[in-house]
Amino acid sequence: MKSMEDMIKAAQAAAETIQKQMNDTQAKLDGLEVEGVSGGGLVKIRCSAKGRVIGVAIDESLLAPSEKAIVEDLIAAAYNDARAKADQVAGEELAKAQQGLGLPPGFKLPF
Repeated sequence: MKSMEDMIKAAQAAAETIQKQMNDTQAKLDGLEVEGVSGGGLVKIRCSAKGRVIGVAIDESLLAPSEKAIVEDLIAAAYNDARAKADQVAGEELAKAQQGLGLPPGFKLPF
């Protein structure tokens, strides 16, 4: 029979393994890119799966001063599209990480 000390050491080792794998997953998320699009492709925003904006592309046809309000709305819409895609990718990657740890589906790990 294992001693209490052995069980505590095993629990600490498991916690360290989980923390390392979650840190690895977070780093991976920052390397995965998604693209949000609005206005039928007139505005595009590239983000990491963690939501960091990597780049913005605006079609030249929108650069007239009279289009300012439309451009602002399209940028916001493209960012929201990218953010939704980033959340989806992040959720998928975290689910993969949890499966690798043997955790039940839907188990919430603190971040």
